[in-house]
Amino acid sequence: MLTITHHAQTRLQQRGIPALVVESLLEFGHQAHDHRGGTIIFFDHRARNRLRRQMANDAYKHIESHLDTYAVLGADGAIVTVGHRTQRINRH
Repeated sequence: MLTITHHAQTRLQQRGIPALVVESLLEFGHQAHDHRGGTIIFFDHRARNRLRRQMANDAYKHIESHLDTYAVLGADGAIVTVGHRTQRINRH
């Protein structure tokens, strides 16, 4: 069972991110360390291609505008926050 913090739940609502996007992000997204003990999950090019092959065309088109979404997982595996990427994520 995945835990979503109150802060993350609030951000999901404020930013209009559908639950299907978060589920897809957790299943298909690329992970990178944030160098603060957490993990950033986002859709890179490969993740988007895997998602496109797995989803029905209509469902993919429905969430395509939200593929700039990222999530931050805490050390305990809970979703700490979510948002829309405006910059590249440093993978180093």
